[in-house]
Amino acid sequence: MTPAPSAASGLLTRALAEARAVRAPLTVPYVPERPFPWGGPALPLAGSGAGFEAGAGTAAGGAVDLERVLRLSLAVPHGTAAAGRLRPVASAGALHPVRAHLLVGPGCSLPPGRYAYDPHTHRAHPRGRAPADAPPGAVVVLTATAARTVAHYGHRAWPLLLLDTGHAAAALALAAAPEDVRVSLDVDGAELSAAAGLPRPAEWHRCRPGTEPELPLAALWLPSARTHVTDPVAAWAVRPRAAAPVPQPAHGTAPPSELAAARHTLDQLATAPARTGSTWHPARRPVPVTDETLRTRRSAAPSDLAHPPAPHLLARVLATAENARPDGPAWAAAAGGDAPGLVTTAGTLASGDARPTLARWAAGQRWIGTAGAVLVAHGCPADAPPALIRGSHLAAGYAAGVAQAHATALGLRSRPIGSWQQADLGAALGDPAGRDWIVHGLALAGTPEHLEHPEHREHRKHPDNPALPEQGGPPGPPPLAPSAPPAPPTPSGKEERP
Repeated sequence: MTPAPSAASGLLTRALAEARAVRAPLTVPYVPERPFPWGGPALPLAGSGAGFEAGAGTAAGGAVDLERVLRLSLAVPHGTAAAGRLRPVASAGALHPVRAHLLVGPGCSLPPGRYAYDPHTHRAHPRGRAPADAPPGAVVVLTATAARTVAHYGHRAWPLLLLDTGHAAAALALAAAPEDVRVSLDVDGAELSAAAGLPRPAEWHRCRPGTEPELPLAALWLPSARTHVTDPVAAWAVRPRAAAPVPQPAHGTAPPSELAAARHTLDQLATAPARTGSTWHPARRPVPVTDETLRTRRSAAPSDLAHPPAPHLLARVLATAENARPDGPAWAAAAGGDAPGLVTTAGTLASGDARPTLARWAAGQRWIGTAGAVLVAHGCPADAPPALIRGSHLAAGYAAGVAQAHATALGLRSRPIGSWQQADLGAALGDPAGRDWIVHGLALAGTPEHLEHPEHREHRKHPDNPALPEQGGPPGPPPLAPSAPPAPPTPSGKEERP
């Protein structure tokens, strides 16, 4: 039985409050990754784009090169799987819970049909035929599996799954650009399940016993030709369910009640009515980001994030985060130095060094207190409706993914920060409590070489961005102070190990 809208909204409000609470989850060993569940013969993606121009997102004839897009976004880099670094996409705890299902229409480097993508082998497993009216190009449906993340993060897991999905969407969008690519973070979850040929989460164990449910949360569309189609998912949603995954023995330590609660929460968020149906926003690459950037981007270790970034570079990455999604939360940067403060591209929110407070709010990760700078996405009130909860977290992950790629292209080091407790930024700034919470973060740092670069010294003397702190300026707003007891200390690196 589906809860009434008011009851479902109340359940989600309580789940959001619980995820933001100080109570720490039980610490358990990392759960091994299950084998890829979609069996049967697979098509190699390498070489499937024969005749494609090297370095281009499409072939000379306009077809979508899925081999390149997936290689630059979700594929496991060679030689890294043994170390647990499965792909260059941020993931809480290196758990990488996001999977991709390919809905391939005419004009792609794979024959039309449904496929499940295996990032370890970089192959596509056929799962069914395409509808006759499939739109040209490919739709990528991103799903999340919750068991490993819940096993490690308990009641804090479901926001991290949304953030991870946003990061994966950004990776795909960056790889597909500069060609036409559209991203939707509000497609109805039931429609996405039908389009990907998957059961609804509530029906999964009855329809696919012995397999782990996948929760569809976002989609991307890579059109191969100009078209008037406004909903590329609709044509796929009428197809019958596709091939099923291979049953696997259950293994893991996720408490059944917490796992069921996380799946139910995500399902409720994904199927909550959108404002006016799904929206498909165009995606763009920041100018300096290249294919080589996407191949080499990685999250830095906390010990490598102590050098402050050059102010003009910090301003550029902050602007990228702010502009990545028109429907996303606001962004601000906490910087130290001679005139520390919490700033946006429009001005200063607070004077003083906010990083120690952010460190307490971010599950007690002490290294954040001395990071070069910290970008934070904030919004999502305590009583936010389901669509806003889902959209805020997905868009925050997406924007952080784009900003991290931009930072890499500028020579900066970075590391996403996913878990935040009692991080009521609005209340700390003197606004009403419960209205403006931190939902995601991105630590940034330069290198000693950046600090000695003449351009950096010149920008420190004469900053070209008035939003960044400048020594000797007029007094700013009052310093940021935490509005709630700090979260209990957490060993550095536990909450984030991408």
